Amino acid sequence: MTIKILPEALAAQIAAGEVIERPASVVKELIENAIDAGASEIRVEMRDGGKRLLRVSDNGSGIPSGEVELAFSHHATSKLNSVDDLFRITTLGFRGEALPSIAAVSQLAMLTRSADEPAGVELRLHGGRVTQREAHAAPRGTVITVENLFYNVPARLKFMKSSGSESGHINELVSRYALAYPAIRFSLTSESRLVFQSPGSGSMADVLVAVYGADTARQMVEVSAERSDAGEPGGQGRATAAVYGYLSNPALNRANRAHMVFFVNGRLVQDRSLTFSVVEAYHTLLQVGRFPLCVLKVSVPADEVDVNVHPSKAEVKFRHPGFVPIPALSLPDGADRQGEAPRLSFGQLGLEVQRTAAPLSPPDADDRLHGREWLYPPADSAPESGTSRPDVPPDERDAPLPILRVLGQVARTYIIAEGPEGIFLIDQHAAHERILYEKFRRERQALGASAQSLLEPLAVDLTPRQAVRLADRMAVFTEVGFQIEPFGGATYLLRAVPSIMAGSDPRQSFLTILDELAEEDEGRRVEHGGVIVADLTADGTESTADPLRQRREAMLIASVCKQAAIKAGRVLSLPEMQELIGQLEQSQSPRTCPHGRPTMVKLGLDQLAREFGRR
Repeated sequence: MTIKILPEALAAQIAAGEVIERPASVVKELIENAIDAGASEIRVEMRDGGKRLLRVSDNGSGIPSGEVELAFSHHATSKLNSVDDLFRITTLGFRGEALPSIAAVSQLAMLTRSADEPAGVELRLHGGRVTQREAHAAPRGTVITVENLFYNVPARLKFMKSSGSESGHINELVSRYALAYPAIRFSLTSESRLVFQSPGSGSMADVLVAVYGADTARQMVEVSAERSDAGEPGGQGRATAAVYGYLSNPALNRANRAHMVFFVNGRLVQDRSLTFSVVEAYHTLLQVGRFPLCVLKVSVPADEVDVNVHPSKAEVKFRHPGFVPIPALSLPDGADRQGEAPRLSFGQLGLEVQRTAAPLSPPDADDRLHGREWLYPPADSAPESGTSRPDVPPDERDAPLPILRVLGQVARTYIIAEGPEGIFLIDQHAAHERILYEKFRRERQALGASAQSLLEPLAVDLTPRQAVRLADRMAVFTEVGFQIEPFGGATYLLRAVPSIMAGSDPRQSFLTILDELAEEDEGRRVEHGGVIVADLTADGTESTADPLRQRREAMLIASVCKQAAIKAGRVLSLPEMQELIGQLEQSQSPRTCPHGRPTMVKLGLDQLAREFGRR
């Protein structure tokens, strides 16, 4: 094949694909430009999830009329002057790729005016080519309108998700930047309806109320810490690290890490080391599979962090791996760890910036709980919470169980039973999930959903992602027994829940179910009756012929049963264990829970004989 240089338009589209992945990517780049321009107010408008229209307006410094076209040239930026500047970046944008990348895959119009010019300039581009320029009256600042995103890249359009899903990503992005920059007033309008607005008061607590609601914000604890180089050789008393933000009390937790938000030097990032540090700080305070809420802003010297390691600037690399600038969290001395909401506080702050090749070892559990050390997980080896699960072979999923004799309980989690094939260790939570799931399905098909009305309706404040998930599935929620009413903004009234959830905390269970459904966007498999019936493709559609409503109902019922099932750590009496095992024996798919996790582990007689040297 002959080597040739790609056409300029094609090369621009390829470059744009690395920076602009979805409508939210456009919003992120334009918001960061507005922040760099010193804006005190940023307005975002969208239609059709941003696929048809995105408009970001700010009252920042604007662009001088003589530099408007230059702003859409590749590698054109006002934020870097030399190679040395690349290693001490203090702005959010710096590559000069955002505007040309957006323009290459859309129909774009920009209206801008700098403070020292009497009139503004309107520039229109089509697929990256300038089609019109004219003087135009405008206030100081910049308005960028992006229409028909990816109109000239059909392959990328195929991977776009539903308008509701894309709207959720944008809503979440805007709310997170509002948390990081509380002095800036952010607003988001969707289909001409205001869906989010921050007060711009300068208080992160005020933004927390706007994002999560007053009830959740009251359960967040303000934390701050700072360390200077005073007392160190050559120290001048300057701050070398600071952490500020809010952390949830252990009683407030979620089913995934989606509510853990980190900013490093004002930049929204995803960092395994920071996530690991916070999760480990809650060690023994949260059950497995539960995660705290947090919004933490980490500040370090610009030359101690590399932000140029990811095309979308979503990741950073600390220059001294293993020395992650976040302190261990601790419980105050004498606090009751079993209480509903023990208060968290920072332990000793000790950011190390030594030039050494060997990172410090993470402190042990006692040190973490008493706040005596920093957490220093190696950046490249921070473990993820949770454990991997063995897959159950398809031919064993529906294999009936033999008659089992209950022997006892281990660790208040596993039931020991004897059968003709050997010893069975049965996960009581997973087994109960399976039982409830099949019972719910049978009753649903025979009589319809059975609902339990609440004595008083519960007001529930939803995050943007949760609100989108509920809007997409409101009909399915109703069909399985929920009664939910909008109550203004992101607040909903919960009036009834499925009967099997009557013994659980309705509000917490409802929020957890919404979080689990959000994982559907990540392409997780959906199971129905213990058998995989659908895989979500990139555009959120079905990969089998199973109807969308049936699939969503199966997932929702599985999540409801997970919340209603008995939990690990509960002591069961012998009659309770016998009843549980008896019902499991009658199940159609007794060896897996509705999510595909095994309900039991078998130790066969041959294996036992080998272990004891009899064979």
